[in-house]
Amino acid sequence: MPAGNAVTHNGRGSKFGGGCLISLGIEGTAYKLGVGIVTDKGEILANVSRVFSPKKGGLKPREAAQYYAENISSLIRESLEKANLSARDIDIVSFSQGPGMGPCLRVVATAARSLSLGLGIPIVGVNHGVAHIEIGRLITKLEDPLVLFVSGGNTQVITFQDRRYRVIGETMDMALGNCIDRLGRELGLEFPWALSVQELAKRGEKFIELPYIVKGMELSFSGLLTSALEKIGKVRPEDLCYSFLETSFAMLTEVAERGLTLTGKEELLLCGGVGALDRLKEMLKEMVSEHGAKLGVTPPEYSVDNGAMIAWTGILYYKSGTKHKIEETVVKQRFRIEEVEVNWR
Repeated sequence: MPAGNAVTHNGRGSKFGGGCLISLGIEGTAYKLGVGIVTDKGEILANVSRVFSPKKGGLKPREAAQYYAENISSLIRESLEKANLSARDIDIVSFSQGPGMGPCLRVVATAARSLSLGLGIPIVGVNHGVAHIEIGRLITKLEDPLVLFVSGGNTQVITFQDRRYRVIGETMDMALGNCIDRLGRELGLEFPWALSVQELAKRGEKFIELPYIVKGMELSFSGLLTSALEKIGKVRPEDLCYSFLETSFAMLTEVAERGLTLTGKEELLLCGGVGALDRLKEMLKEMVSEHGAKLGVTPPEYSVDNGAMIAWTGILYYKSGTKHKIEETVVKQRFRIEEVEVNWR
């Protein structure tokens, strides 16, 4: 457990002894609504979720927010039952403050405020990207990794310096996860689109040349996506998905390799929902082995958006001296990871 300027707490989690601190975290930035319960020892007591699956087209924020509102109370109860706790055992409530879809974030923030006021416990707003990194560090045991964060809304290469996570490379346009989802939708595949694209790609036989755009530590995926969409109906879907993933993952591997060289780090952490795809892990594993480095991959249940990552990061915030007043819990749709002062490291 990283040291910090710990603050006192009531330690109501008496079932775990020694004044154990227990955090309930609520995640809700896009498709997935998640609730997790974690102790300050890093024990994950519950991690439950429900996924908004659009019937047609892409994600519509207001429809997702309505789904959240209809499910959040029962999901919190489910998490408490799974952890064998009552609401009175919770010491702090944490929530994803951003970045993400505004309507979704507001539902989550409202639920967290209600718990904080109703139970009389502190509330902590957590940066979604920081949470992905910290749950990855917890589970993989990596100390100071270069981070490759790849999800529906983010594609970034991140390093830690001077008590902040610094983005040293990222997409210049679209996040890769968004591109993969769009390709899956246009091909008429089933949700979740990324997994469906992966399954088709595994049956690909012919590589199709697609735009490969890397400029130093920056990447561009919009041209890759446009070219792929233009080829729908003209080539086998299996070959198109195979070529799309091979090309985009090679781009990611290149910037990750350059990042290791630039920073001199000996560890690479892969996190975010796209990190659950097999071929990306294979490419990165081969690359880091050539550099004598170590690859840590956040397991699928924690690489996708989840409540446990919010609960754990809320503990790190709180024990290093950060807690928020209710009026400070306004959501931030464009909450950059560099804005967070990482006092626990």
